[in-house]
Order: sequence, then structure tokens, then C-alpha cells
Amino acid sequence: MIILVLNCGSSSLKYQVLDMQSETQFKLLAKGLVERIGLEMGILSHRVEGRDKFESESPIPNHTVGIKKVLDILVDTELGVLSSLSQINAVGHRVAHGGELFKQSTVIDNNVIEGIKQLCELAPLHNPANLLGIEAVNTLMPNVPQVAVFDTSFHQTMPDYAYMYAIPYEYYTQHKIRRYGFHGTSHKFVAKKACDLAGLEFEKSKVITCHLGNGSSITAIKNGVSLDTSMGFTPLEGLIMGTRSGDIDAGIISYIMERENLDAAGINSLLNKKSGFLGVFGKSSDARDIENAAAQGDKRAILTLNLLYYRVLKYIGSYTAVMNGCDLVVFTGGIGENDPHIREMVGTHLEYLGVEFDKSANDGVRGKDVILTKKSSRVKMATVTTNEELVIAQDTMKLI
Repeated sequence: MIILVLNCGSSSLKYQVLDMQSETQFKLLAKGLVERIGLEMGILSHRVEGRDKFESESPIPNHTVGIKKVLDILVDTELGVLSSLSQINAVGHRVAHGGELFKQSTVIDNNVIEGIKQLCELAPLHNPANLLGIEAVNTLMPNVPQVAVFDTSFHQTMPDYAYMYAIPYEYYTQHKIRRYGFHGTSHKFVAKKACDLAGLEFEKSKVITCHLGNGSSITAIKNGVSLDTSMGFTPLEGLIMGTRSGDIDAGIISYIMERENLDAAGINSLLNKKSGFLGVFGKSSDARDIENAAAQGDKRAILTLNLLYYRVLKYIGSYTAVMNGCDLVVFTGGIGENDPHIREMVGTHLEYLGVEFDKSANDGVRGKDVILTKKSSRVKMATVTTNEELVIAQDTMKLI
């Protein structure tokens, strides 16, 4: 089954084409990125294994034109991987927010589209863009089935005492304010993958997954289901991130608004786009820049890394408590997969859990699946690569 996976943002879209022989056997045929949609000149980057990367610039006024360019290049006689678009059996979409309406991936029909539209107020930056991709495929390939895979659905197993906030209850019933969590497809995928690597049964294990990148979250997974996660009503809550503050005393918000004369849009921009790594370090939101500066003794760079490492430790400790133990700690995401220093900072401070961190196994490891603890370690630790597009393809194949 050949599946096209789309991840649409407000001005970009990522795509992969996978030939799914089975849930675990597949071949990546092509992948790429369309950027600067709606601007004067857009960019299409296209990759096929064993070939040089192809890039082109042209006006891409909307997502329909962007997806049309993707489809055209997929069947191009020189650059493509398909002889005909009829070879595409289904399209899988990453959709950011499923709210309480969608507790699992689902085949897209008119009712599903209306449901995603209703949830746009909970994810105004993401769901509208995801809908643009769905509607573009409806226009260009009206007979091809589509599946929506939601970032939030894996976390719908959280108990009410984990997802509720201690504010007037009617704000939940009227406005659906609660913890939803994000990165769900990644957390589920890497937890299963790491359990296989460590020789543990996913459905019988207590796993803490640390998805660390420009956006970061940690999830407690007990017996195969999400019990709690660090992101909340929005992706702002939890760890310090590239430009997001993470956890903050709510009283600080009104205090800053009064002192700096900010309105709601201003404080939202401050906490989401000007805080986190960028706010503390002051020069960059890129963890690689911060690591380099810290190595040269930059005090604010060192402080930024310590803030991240300290909060990761706090979440691991609290999630171990709520699960009454832990069998496996997993690192993934751009930082989790590629930053041995952060993994060592955390791993060497988990002796109380029974983690025997193996520095030699960790040194220099980037973008690989590796067990990071000694064989005698009671609690295992691993770094594994995530692949959210594969999860979308797997769910699409199951449903179609």
C-alpha cells in the first residue's frame, strides 16, 4: 500500500511517500518540504534515496498549489517515484488537535472535517493549516481515502485528575479547558521502539519518554497508555523550549502585562516566541548554539542548559512517583537524539531510580537507537529516533 503522508503548517508542508508492505515492513520512496507558501516565491525541496536533492523556486500562493507541485514531482519521469497518481492508495494527515472529539486516528469524512473545524479555536495556528491540506487533497484527488492522525489522541487515556486544572469547573464544561498534551504520535512510537530495543513488553512496562527539541514534552506511559504529559491546554506548558517559557507562575503574567503595558496578544507572543532558550540565553533558540557557547564558558548558556536538565529531572521524578516506579527512560527529538551532554547530565543523576548510566555508550551518539545503561542497570535508559510520519502511515494503513 502506497501512502502519502502530509504535515501542513501555516506556510509550509512536509511530505513523505511510503510503500507499506506491512505495519513494520516499509520503504521510504520520497520525502520533501514545501516552504514559503503564500509569499512571493515558494521553495520545493525533494529527496529520493540514492539521488541528489532537488530544489526549485516558484510562486506557491496556497496549499492546493503546493500539494499539486508535490504530486507533479512524484510522477515526474526524471525526479519522481510513481508512474501514476493512481498508485497512491491513501493520504495520512497529521492534525494537531483532536480535543475530546477524537480519541484515536480516524478516516476523514465531512463530519470529521467539521469536528476539526470546531477545534480550530483550541489550535488556531495548526488546525486551520491541517484543514487546508485535507481540503487540497479533496480537490486534487477526490476519490483517494484520507486519514487524520491527531497529536492529542494518545493522551486521551489520562485520568481526569491528571488532565483537569484547579479553576472553576464550568470553564471545563463550557470552554473545554483541560490538559490535552501533544507530540502523542512521537511518544507512542518511541516508547514501543525503545521497549523492543530494551527487551521489555510495552503493555506491561512503566516508561517515561522525553521528546526534547525546539518544542519539548515528557510523558508517563504505564502499561501502554499515557497517564500524564507535560504539555497542557496548549504546547506552552511544561519544559523550557526553544522560544516557549514552559511552566511559569500564572501571577507573573498579569504582573508583566501591567509593568510592560502588554495586551493578551503581547503576553502570548512574549511567552511563546521570545522566552525559553532564546529568552534566557539571549542570542539564539538553537540548542547547538547554546551547547557551543556553554563549552566556551558563557554563563547564560550554561544557565539555559541547567534549566532544561533540571526540569527534565523534576518531571522524571514526578512521573516515577505517579506510576509507582519506572522501567525505562527514553530520549528522542532533535535534542534528545543528538545531544549526548544533556543525556549524560540527566542520566548520571538518576542513580536513586536504579539507573547505571553508561558514559561510553552515550559518547558521540547522534541519531541512533542505543541503550545508554549498563547491563546490570535495574532501570534502563535509551535514545531512539522518532518517526511521526511512519506512525501516520501505519495508522492510515490499519484504517484503510
